[in-house]
Amino acid sequence: MTLQSRTALDPRTPVLVGTGQTSERQGGVEPVDLMVRAARAAAADAGSTRLLELVDSVRVVGLLSWRYRDPGALVGARIGATVRHTGYSGNGGSTPQVLVNGAAEDIAAGRSDVVLIGGAESWRTRTKLRAQKLRPDWTVQDESVPAADILVTDVPMAAESERRIGLDRPSYVYPLFEQALRVSAGRSLEEHREVVGGLWSRFSKIAATNPNAWVQREYTAAEISTPSPDNRMISTPYTKLLNSNNMVDQSAVLLMCSVETATRLGIPQEKWVFPQSGTESHDTYAIAEREALDGSPAIRIAGARALDLAGIGLDEVAYVDVYSCFPSAVQVAAKELGLALDDPGRPLTVTGGLTFGGGPWNNYVSHSIATMATRLRESPGSYGLVTANSGYLTKHAMGVYRTEPPVGGFKRLDVQAEVDAQRTTRALVSYTGRASAESWTVVYGRDGSPERGFLAARTATGERTLAVSTDAEDLVTLAEVDIAGQQVSISEEGHFRFA
Repeated sequence: MTLQSRTALDPRTPVLVGTGQTSERQGGVEPVDLMVRAARAAAADAGSTRLLELVDSVRVVGLLSWRYRDPGALVGARIGATVRHTGYSGNGGSTPQVLVNGAAEDIAAGRSDVVLIGGAESWRTRTKLRAQKLRPDWTVQDESVPAADILVTDVPMAAESERRIGLDRPSYVYPLFEQALRVSAGRSLEEHREVVGGLWSRFSKIAATNPNAWVQREYTAAEISTPSPDNRMISTPYTKLLNSNNMVDQSAVLLMCSVETATRLGIPQEKWVFPQSGTESHDTYAIAEREALDGSPAIRIAGARALDLAGIGLDEVAYVDVYSCFPSAVQVAAKELGLALDDPGRPLTVTGGLTFGGGPWNNYVSHSIATMATRLRESPGSYGLVTANSGYLTKHAMGVYRTEPPVGGFKRLDVQAEVDAQRTTRALVSYTGRASAESWTVVYGRDGSPERGFLAARTATGERTLAVSTDAEDLVTLAEVDIAGQQVSISEEGHFRFA
């Protein structure tokens, strides 16, 4: 940026000036202390130790590994800031980008000046201690501490059609999207396994060069997609290496402020990364109501509008990080956004994704934004696109970033009205009779044996219903045979058998 453009810039323009990421491999550090480490790293990255003292708002991504009533207050006290406002989020991987969108608006409006956004998980430590029936001696805030404002609510993940058959977690649902992608593409089971393994191999290649990745190793497609003692099958076609890796102790923090404050503190302009635009939306909360299990109108519309607000087309985006809890999430988003799965000039991740970069529950996107900022500083003037996802491909947030200020200032848009105008499918919570298999998966136990199968099926009149089976013979068929279009018989309780 030239001196002239700096002088003409609105002093309230929001800018990301510092990022910090930490990975605690020895374990034992509680989440707020991981955040403090990342915050100090972010201030060092900005080149201003005074920046932390001036933080007036701390906004924390929802934590799962420990309960705090107001983690932002603890972080603020430990970094020596006089914090006027703290906020917290519910569960959902889209929340970091939503918090950035909100902070950018608040800084531009003068409601905040220096905002700390971030989160942390000590899930690896907590899981190890639970196995030993131990509880960590971490900070406890009693009921006398007022709870922080909830800035982003939980994503709904319990539609009755799902709950009644036990379809209650991402590792069960995303394989249904994967099967739908395969059927749509006309691939055999083996052909699709190769595609998915190749996609994740390319993600691992990025992680291998990312100093902040949890797993810094490149895997072959066969290593990823083939079950082994260290890579057991979770739910077909997903092995362990095709699932998000939550067994991490990681933190990421973003420091945002006004251009006026960045200038006053002498933060070098080569550190400045400007949020250009942000959008938010959600697909139907009940997955059975979606028009297609391999699509997302919310991603398509939110992505297009984010680019429109930034005044660019997709071809002008040099770097992307597509939310990558499972391969199906990446494929659906890439299809809706118009991104190639295997473009060597524009990989779909800057971190390595949630399997290899690390999947600290709700906070992954704080890491992706931090890494994106680094890439953009290395390539001044380039655009970066970050996508974020909550639930079962449910809630979505998009962010466009650049080292140059946005023309006309940062722009944010909720595109839900446009998404709500899209077609949906009639879902039947309870159905008795024959139906046609649309998508399916088999869930495996830790011993490698199939435990149950989930099925999405269409009735003769086009409604969708969800069902479950524990029949041993049917589970073998589900795991090994392409049953797309095959007739099944569904009971009133939601159990299915092949007709």
